[in-house]
Amino acid sequence: VQLQASGGGLVQAGGSLRLSCTGSGRTFSSHPMAWFRQAPGKEREFVAVSRRGGMTSYDNSVKGRFTISRDNAKNTVYLQMNSLKPEDTAVYFCAASRRNPVLSALWSSEGYDDWGQGTLVTVSS
Repeated sequence: VQLQASGGGLVQAGGSLRLSCTGSGRTFSSHPMAWFRQAPGKEREFVAVSRRGGMTSYDNSVKGRFTISRDNAKNTVYLQMNSLKPEDTAVYFCAASRRNPVLSALWSSEGYDDWGQGTLVTVSS
């Protein structure tokens, strides 16, 4: 099983980026896929999750600015990031669960079984 993330880069504050993460080795459509991020010197934190049935959940720090979506036919999850701020600078990781735990479990990395390698997003002020 592999998750391949891409789309990171350098952008000015107020700009936009779209991250992609494509999975292989199993079917992901029936289970949650999510994005986490880790800023320098900080712990990995939850950003957004896409659950079956189209349900989504976001961390308050990105709500209204970021949108998670997925294309199940392509085993791909996206993160559209708008109105980026310098504090959004981090390595972004995609993750996929092999279960369907309660939502609160999906706000933690423990809710996930497979992880991508990370893609760096740098937002300049």
